[in-house]
Amino acid sequence: MTQFNTDSGITIKEVYTEESKMQELPGQFPYTRGVQPNMYRGRLWTMRQYAGFSTAEESNKRYHFLLQQGTTGLSVAFDLPTQIGYDSDHELSDGEVGKVGVAIDSLRDIEILFDGIKLEQITTSMTINASASILLAMYIALAKKQGADLKKISGTIQNDILKEYAARGTYIYPPKASMRIITDIFEYCSKEVPKWNTISISGYHIREAGSTAVQEIAFTLSNGKAYVQAAIAKGLDIDVFGERLSFFFNAHNDFFEEIAKFRAARRMWAKIMKELGATNPKAMMLRFHTQTGGSTLTAQQPQNNIVRVALQAMAAVLGGTQSLHTNGFDEALSLPTEAAASIALRTQQLIAFESGVTKTVDPLGGSFFVEELTSQVEAEAWHYIEKIDAMGGSVNATENGYIQNEIAKASYLYQLGIESSEKVIIGVNKFTAEEKNDTPLLRVDDSIRLTQTKKLIELKKERNNSLVNDLLQKITTAAKGTDNLMPLIVEAVEQYATLGEIADAMRTVFGEYKS
Repeated sequence: MTQFNTDSGITIKEVYTEESKMQELPGQFPYTRGVQPNMYRGRLWTMRQYAGFSTAEESNKRYHFLLQQGTTGLSVAFDLPTQIGYDSDHELSDGEVGKVGVAIDSLRDIEILFDGIKLEQITTSMTINASASILLAMYIALAKKQGADLKKISGTIQNDILKEYAARGTYIYPPKASMRIITDIFEYCSKEVPKWNTISISGYHIREAGSTAVQEIAFTLSNGKAYVQAAIAKGLDIDVFGERLSFFFNAHNDFFEEIAKFRAARRMWAKIMKELGATNPKAMMLRFHTQTGGSTLTAQQPQNNIVRVALQAMAAVLGGTQSLHTNGFDEALSLPTEAAASIALRTQQLIAFESGVTKTVDPLGGSFFVEELTSQVEAEAWHYIEKIDAMGGSVNATENGYIQNEIAKASYLYQLGIESSEKVIIGVNKFTAEEKNDTPLLRVDDSIRLTQTKKLIELKKERNNSLVNDLLQKITTAAKGTDNLMPLIVEAVEQYATLGEIADAMRTVFGEYKS
């Protein structure tokens, strides 16, 4: 058994407890102290770097660069048209193609995106929601073309539509139709790609929209509860699909509150799942990815962001994250350059291999402050969840605007604090300085849309358009009924139906959501 020591040679125990009180242990219900008994002593968190911009060719180069630098999992950012189900040649895509992520129009783009990368040998996270079924289908189709064992491919689709209505806005269909697609994905993946995490229930964007830490976990866990209830109503087994649920949280600036937030969220989710009928311990474990706070990055004195990101990343690790993305210091100004992405990854590696915090499990467990703060965060979050339950759950609370209004109020108060200097932001309202910003920036120009449009013209000349049209009609017919949509979507992308065409086939039945 590996022995862990401090730099002075002091042996580090696997976990510290106050033996007379027999405190809760890591890896045991309700998992406050972590989901694994040995946590990072056994395996470090997955070091992901969220990346994607311009064309599939350009993003593929960045992925190979990150893998060479030591990243252990890929995390794909998609451009806005891809997120809301439009091909690059659609009139509404003008000015947005390749800007905030990579442009994906068909399986051909996915083939280029992962060129030289074996899907069976990596885990991939895809930040995609309204069009998640289509992007997942493309990933599965590529895995099949690579000859991969679908039972072995692993990764995550965000697939969390409820927070889109409340905080982010990249929805396509109305809530009930979206929930139907999500539960179709749950059912399909449980049989075809059982190691795939079918949803990453996201508090990240709720926090980016201005929520508090308490609201972040309260609204996220309420959304999670709604997804579980919808899956149970479809006849799915909570002990089976529950294992494939994961979460996505923000790591913000208030160091100890963030740690307490992560610990409280684990404890609360275990209780929620148990109450909903789960008996499988793995179905009660809240596993989560963390990204450092994008909204905390400042354009002023941008190198200060390196320190902010390091502190946020440390909070995520001390809070027990399973996966982590660290933001580039330049992201308040542009997409991250290679140099900034490299520093962000090195930040994780420094925490993992030099700080010593991974040598014992839940090193802050038993701290009077952290334990009390964990309980206080939990109590406040339950208060919100009880309110939402009284409204009939997250779908109703979102449709009547309650969650959006609570986030807006918190965001307003936070901004007031900054403007009054009650809330200190270094370089913005304290310790400011005249500066010339010479940070190198990464820009994506509008010619990308022309490149993607040419690809689409060539694709439609080469594919079997009659077969594609038949498959699109089958998707429309299935959308009117109750058959699972995923097998048909997979078949359509394999014949190079485009993302926009498949999204439109469902739009004709489900319509579009208007806030």
